[in-house]
Amino acid sequence: MSQECSTRLQSATREKLRKFDSLRAGEVQPGEFWDVVVLTAGDENQREAYELQIRKKLLRKELPVGVQYKVFADPPGSKIGNGGSTLYALQQLNEVYGKTLCRLRVILIHAGGFSQRLPSASALGKIFTAVPLGDPLYQMLELKLALYVDFPSQMKPGVLVTCADDIELYSTSEDERVKFDKPGFTALGHPSPLSIGTTHGVFVLDSKEKSSNSEIENTSCLLFLHKPSVDKMRDTGAVCKRQSGCFVLSDAEFAYTDSTYYIDFNTAMSLLNLLKELGPLDCEVDAYGDFLQALGPNATIDYTINTANVTKEDSSLVAIRQKIFHHLKGTPLNVILLNNSKFYHIGTTSEYLFHLTEDVMLRTELGLLSSAFSVDVKENSGCCVMHSVLDPSVSVGAGSVVEYSRLGAGASVGVGSIVSSCWIPAGLSVPDSVFMHSLCVNHKQKTRFVTVVFGINDDLKRSVGAPAFMEDLNLFGVSVAESLSRWGLENEALRFSGDASNCSLWGACLFPVCSDQQSSFSLTVEMLQAALSGSTFTLPRDTQLMSMQEALQCKDLQQMLEFRTGLYEDLKQMKPNN
Repeated sequence: MSQECSTRLQSATREKLRKFDSLRAGEVQPGEFWDVVVLTAGDENQREAYELQIRKKLLRKELPVGVQYKVFADPPGSKIGNGGSTLYALQQLNEVYGKTLCRLRVILIHAGGFSQRLPSASALGKIFTAVPLGDPLYQMLELKLALYVDFPSQMKPGVLVTCADDIELYSTSEDERVKFDKPGFTALGHPSPLSIGTTHGVFVLDSKEKSSNSEIENTSCLLFLHKPSVDKMRDTGAVCKRQSGCFVLSDAEFAYTDSTYYIDFNTAMSLLNLLKELGPLDCEVDAYGDFLQALGPNATIDYTINTANVTKEDSSLVAIRQKIFHHLKGTPLNVILLNNSKFYHIGTTSEYLFHLTEDVMLRTELGLLSSAFSVDVKENSGCCVMHSVLDPSVSVGAGSVVEYSRLGAGASVGVGSIVSSCWIPAGLSVPDSVFMHSLCVNHKQKTRFVTVVFGINDDLKRSVGAPAFMEDLNLFGVSVAESLSRWGLENEALRFSGDASNCSLWGACLFPVCSDQQSSFSLTVEMLQAALSGSTFTLPRDTQLMSMQEALQCKDLQQMLEFRTGLYEDLKQMKPNN
């Protein structure tokens, strides 16, 4: 990437942040911002959590006012995927706004799910994940709204569909704008290495329309490929050659990959009719793979039987895909090519650590800070500390993230770890490469605390068919059975919550339930140190153990937010400018 392109991207991004900051806490004018901001939630419990956090953000003047903020939960029952969530959100928008919906510009952010690959976002939601910039501190919600701040004024009534855990940066020349004014679907396209194309959606473009070398081009898509092989990209004509001009990539060959898309009002109504045609959903529908593959003149029905990229294969999926294909076939798929753009995904612990502590490019482009809304953090230590109170004697290792936490005198955090929502007593140490997160829970009608700990690279979703196979589950790089033996527990003593035929670290009841937040952290650290050192540790008698899955089911959201509020008040008092 040339220095000129990098400078333009940074400048454009900073201008969007500045523009959004000018709107925060202010009353927006008609046409200046979104009419409705919609978050999707996995269930009613998550919906209530999101609504509570939005209310608190509005009270603290962290979001523009004069905007409708809505949270729509998926219906109870089977998981329906972000495609199903899109359809049900459109149904609820129609019920709320009726005929006035045809005049509204809506942003729909998919924020459901349990975030098993970034568990610090599980309790309060990945759209409320902290980002180290802004005053008040940004979360992903503000960042998404800031990066799309120019879209509403250039958009006809309709819905912009996006996800909660990605970041798109782009620049355009002064006389160019990203405009969403065409019928059908209009998607953003980002130049990406072919290797990235194999894990994303890829556009096969009409070569007759693609000719300019500007930062932004408008074209139409002949065919959309979902996670194709490099050979498939070549065979279908998706591979493009390096261009001149301000262009983000230096690769000789590349493909345009997907991120966010817009649907105009009439197409949104068409999707509502599709939901009526499908009836109640009992399988996961993908808002990208299942919708976009039906579009474009070269689309065929063949993709509907390809379930290679499906997380969970359901018997009804193929039939539902075929109905979607026939309903949407012939709908235009327009693509806005953002030649000087970048796409970042922050959905896993390793991505979160890398982008917030090591990624020099993103730090420069967004202006990310090492210390954001925190006190007594040693600058330039290669870590990232957000919304936290640290004693001056605390040390945080390079490549680590501390968020929404309180660290006592002499406490330390190792290298490459995540500490989230914890109260670390004086003198305690967090080892390298671990994830620690405290949750407040309602346990037997009492307020209790659970601190969970995993290795940064542990796979929380990997499952075995029965507790007897727990040897195949690794915790901190050793088998769960080995950790149990160091804690003086028999294999038979380990309980798994949820489905007995789907045993995973997510459902493993390994973490002690304690009466206060500090003792919860201390006890879990003792267990961790025994597991890592090979020494033995005996849990106090009658200690109750809980899984991450159970802790989420009985989380005390109000108390968790009260802890954050306490930090907020302390930080306001301690900040030098106060």
